[in-house]
Amino acid sequence: MIENEGILEVTLKNVELFENTSTPYPDLKPGHYVNLIVSDTGHGIPHEDIDRIFDPYFTTKKVGKGSGMGLAVIHGIIKGHNGTILLESEQGKGTTFSIFFPVIEAQAITDSATLEELPSRNETILLVDDEESLVKMGRQILERLGYKVETRTSSIEALELFTSKPDEFDLIITDMAMSKMTGDKFANQVLKERPDMPIILCTGLSEKIDEKTASKIGIAEYIEKPLDMSDFAFEVRKVLDNHKG
Repeated sequence: MIENEGILEVTLKNVELFENTSTPYPDLKPGHYVNLIVSDTGHGIPHEDIDRIFDPYFTTKKVGKGSGMGLAVIHGIIKGHNGTILLESEQGKGTTFSIFFPVIEAQAITDSATLEELPSRNETILLVDDEESLVKMGRQILERLGYKVETRTSSIEALELFTSKPDEFDLIITDMAMSKMTGDKFANQVLKERPDMPIILCTGLSEKIDEKTASKIGIAEYIEKPLDMSDFAFEVRKVLDNHKG
């Protein structure tokens, strides 16, 4: 077998849990569910890491290669939809994630209909997060709401961009836990250049900073991850409107 070669398998099926079959899934009530299973034949997860795999900021990657928020955000999204995620892993054999989402019996509201109800305009936003997947997701949400969005996965590069054209941005949204320059330090540098710049700081229950400390720095809004799309949209609109007022 070629090094790094393996098998990734994704399956989706409908399942029904009864009183006697829901026991292995204590977070789920009996009912109809969609079960998404993702498995691989990779190295597996060390036993000592399994209990921490969904913790915010926990990562086994090298510095600068990930924030440790990816699985924490996924866990939050799944829980927010009244589902659950299960993990099985054996070193040397692979890992399996099994996700259960409850089936919605009522007619679903389309994303476009939901987005039409959310507040938006056409301001320019700088979005900064060293987790590329979160940047892509945030950009999609903001652009669908009508905003113009610039993104960076490096706080250093984001600061360089901002200082090159400080008057072109109406709002900055930044992650807290970033390598080389954390979100609070990045915000400090931005506010030295432009004291009236509204900044939203996103953090995953970090002990390094709280809402009170963020406010003292001059940060307009402090949001804890995982982000809810509706709440996020309203917070962005609120900060922009308050700044204009």
